[in-house]
Amino acid sequence: MGDRETAKGSHLDRGLEPSVFETPGSRGQRRRRGDLHICPECGSDLVYPTDWAPASERHWQVALRCPECEWNGGGRYSQDVVDRLDEELDHGTERVLDDLNILVRANMEDQIDRFVAALNGDNILPEDF
Repeated sequence: MGDRETAKGSHLDRGLEPSVFETPGSRGQRRRRGDLHICPECGSDLVYPTDWAPASERHWQVALRCPECEWNGGGRYSQDVVDRLDEELDHGTERVLDDLNILVRANMEDQIDRFVAALNGDNILPEDF
């Protein structure tokens, strides 16, 4: 990970805390090293793993992708960092499911409204069933 190593080294040169760094192309976004769900290029919080495998007893080799800017990267990360990514993925899944439930409910309400309007307008015949 040449770019990642460059970014790690450069944060010390600018006097930032070791746990926080800016990466090239991040447009001033500050990113903690353990926040794998944050894209180092565009700052999006939608980064997800495309592949992972155990690298050692307490480390994982993880490939990452950002769907917004098409950044691809990854590396070898500790179990703690991967656990934080897993928690973020769980939160993201919950948000997607919440949005899905809202959309399903809105669609059902729309279908009910159209059905009621069809009933009231005598537009439903026995042949429709």
